[in-house]
Amino acid sequence: MTTLFFSDYEAGETGTPLVIFGAGGLGREVLHLVRQLNATHPAWDVRGFYDDVAPTTPTVAGLPYLGTSADLNATAEPLAVAVAVGSSASRAAVVGRLTSANLSFPALVHPQVVLGPEQRIALGEGCIVQQGCILTCDISLGRFVLLNLGCTVGHDAVLEDFCSLMPHANLSGAARLAAGCYLGTNATVIQGVRVGEGSIVGAGAVVVRDLPPHVTAVGVPARAL
Repeated sequence: MTTLFFSDYEAGETGTPLVIFGAGGLGREVLHLVRQLNATHPAWDVRGFYDDVAPTTPTVAGLPYLGTSADLNATAEPLAVAVAVGSSASRAAVVGRLTSANLSFPALVHPQVVLGPEQRIALGEGCIVQQGCILTCDISLGRFVLLNLGCTVGHDAVLEDFCSLMPHANLSGAARLAAGCYLGTNATVIQGVRVGEGSIVGAGAVVVRDLPPHVTAVGVPARAL
């Protein structure tokens, strides 16, 4: 796993070709993120979109649809790839299909993310951190973690690979999400609580005690269905 800290973070070399896998709404939002990054530090040359389900039009947000994961694997040109897939399980499956050595997966962090002053925040490859997120200190994000709009992550929190936080989800200090967890919009995990691998927390739910792996929990307090 390639890990970097926000204090070492660089947006990329000028003109680096980048494509977005995922031609839906999240893909368009990631395009906006990349354009906001380019407005502060011109880095990415966005070529277009890939998706294994072709969109209904030949372009997405004014950029071309370029093909499927098989087409992306076949490219001879080195490409950076942003995997814009909201579901944790689906994102992991997509990454598993993208096997070409010509592909890399940069971490993309919106310039309006609010960081703690010492920035002791580790990022795995392929992370996407969207506008309005707040991260404090001593936080670890694994590979391909998605923080959607306006999420908060407290001190000493750990998010393992392929975790997904939907808009305005809140993770309190020292909480831990095992690999592949999914928190719905406005879901909350209180301090020190662990959510097991692959579990889903429904929108607006509040997790006040540990959850086992592979359950769906809803309500206040959250209870496994």
